[in-house]
Formats: sequence, structure tokens, C-alpha cells
Amino acid sequence: KGKGKGGKGKGKGGGKKGGGAKVIIEPHRHEGVFVSKGKDDSLVTKNMVPGESVYGEKRLVAESEDKEERIEYRVWNPFRSKLGAGIVGGIGAMPIKPGSKVLYLGGASGTTVSHVSDMIGPEGVVYAVEFSHRSGRDLTNMAKRRSNVVPIVEDARQPQRYRMLIGMVDVIFSDVAQPDQARIVTLNASYFLKNDGWVLISIKANCVDSTAAPEAVFAMEVDKMRKDGCKPKEQLTLEPYHRDHALVVAVYRPSKKKKASE
Repeated sequence: KGKGKGGKGKGKGGGKKGGGAKVIIEPHRHEGVFVSKGKDDSLVTKNMVPGESVYGEKRLVAESEDKEERIEYRVWNPFRSKLGAGIVGGIGAMPIKPGSKVLYLGGASGTTVSHVSDMIGPEGVVYAVEFSHRSGRDLTNMAKRRSNVVPIVEDARQPQRYRMLIGMVDVIFSDVAQPDQARIVTLNASYFLKNDGWVLISIKANCVDSTAAPEAVFAMEVDKMRKDGCKPKEQLTLEPYHRDHALVVAVYRPSKKKKASE
């Protein structure tokens, strides 16, 4: 699996005198995410820890409107992140935004978690659960520099083990490649997700059932979510970035009252 080094974060692109391209950064339609315009547009997030890359990703520096301060952004590679691929792929609703409280299941080494940390900013918090101690070590190291990341090296199948570490959250994002992922997510939702909260699940088809067609697997998983109180809003394929993956966005225990007022 090619882990593209991403130029080891050297690309400043700050537009020095006589050299270096000017970086134009525009806000994405989803809050907390930006697009760097250039010969190839890339998705970026505002770096919460300027001067540091988390996984060797490229960093860009742009001047603010008044030319006073310089703001650093980190390039978000959709090939290395299901959430990044979902945003690049044009997902309609993005509940993870500045100030959000997020429970992230399957945090791995924290590549995507670090971008979620950038998106939610200092007012938000992301609780990242990862079962593997090896990945959990990287996750914990990344969290040392980021005050809004709470690393939890624990099994997402047993939320009662970390219930004292987490308050209620607005969003659950899940990327645990497990056959019973839908159950794991709704179990965590029953502990930590507020009513009308959001669920984002990245489903890897061959991990749920390698014999069925991916579309059938996605439909089956969405159906399980429905039974457990999630109302699916949209489903998006993550091709060409991740093969046979889909991102599903749902609302948890939506309140009935809203319909009357609409």
C-alpha cells in the first residue's frame, strides 16, 4: 500500500520574494474545510499546530486578508482518509464542523482524526477510540499536541468501558472495518449520541460479506441502521479513492415534532 510521503511537509508555498507560488485558499461549502487553488486543487484544513505535520502531509502557508498573519493549512489526501474522500466526493451534509463534539470509532494512527481536530477547532472535542495498541500509540502521541483530541485505546464493542471518559456527542464517525459495525455504532450511539445527532459510517463491503455484491452489502447495513433508530439521509460511494467503500450519513432518533413545523 503506497503511503505517499507527501513531500514531508516541506512545501511552504508562502510566495517568497522572487519564487514560490502564491497559495490561494478558499473556504469549502462545508464549514471548517478549505480548498487550496492551484494547478491542482486540494482539500486542506487549518493546522491547529502550525509548523507540524502529523503523517508527512504537505503544509501550505497563506496570508490572511490584512496581510498581517500567516495561516498554515494541511493538505488532506482523500486516498488516505474515508472522510476526506467523502468530502471530495461531494457529500451533502457534513455535521462535523467548528465546535462539534465527535466520537470517532476506529481512530487508527490518527491521520483523519487530526483533520477532524482541525475542523472542529479549539471549541470542539473529538474522542478517538482505537483498539490496536500499536496504532493507539501514534494516536496518543498526536493527541499530546492537540488539546481537542481525547485518545481512548479501548474496544469500541464495549462502550461501557470508556463511558466515564465521554460526555454526550453531536456526531459519531465510524471507520471500524468489522462485520458487525452497524451494531457497534448503534450501541455507542445509545450511550453517547444525543437525539437528532448524526451518524457517519464508512462501510467496507468485503469486510461485512465478501461473497455478496457491494451494493447489496451497503443496502443491508443501511437496513440494520434503520432498525436501530437511525434515519439514513444519504449514501455516497468512495470510489475512486477507496474501492468498494460507501459513506452513509444518518440522523439518530430524529424527533417527530420537526415535521409539523416544516
